[in-house]
Amino acid sequence: MSFDFQTQLKIRKPPAEVFDGVVDPKKLAGYFVKDSSGPLAAGTTVQWSFAEAPEPFDVVVDEVVKNERIVFRWPAVGETLTTVEMVFKPLEGGHTMVQIAERGWPQTSEGQKQSYSNAGGWMHMMLCLKGYLEYGVNLREGGAF
Repeated sequence: MSFDFQTQLKIRKPPAEVFDGVVDPKKLAGYFVKDSSGPLAAGTTVQWSFAEAPEPFDVVVDEVVKNERIVFRWPAVGETLTTVEMVFKPLEGGHTMVQIAERGWPQTSEGQKQSYSNAGGWMHMMLCLKGYLEYGVNLREGGAF
């Protein structure tokens, strides 16, 4: 049994704007992370800090195709790194379908638990991205415990 998943959401902005909302560290900090050490660029490692987590996460960026795709690896369970793929598909009317898939989970009960948690987390991220780009609001602000 695989714990890999994919989630998606339509955002009513063009792919270039949605892509930039993920790659640009200042924009990313406007709705998702507490802080990002730099832009997502192929061959780099950036650190993402979250209000809910005591330590930052290393994000190892493997591939960036402008306005189309981002692939990175980050910590999952123990020493395991999962692979996250973000795809930005153009839709009619200048909108974008954002698809986020994460794979490589250990086949353990903890791998299953973290996979399910991250699937919800990526959906939450896309909803916050939608609110930020479409309405200029930070839905995550004040939501941390």
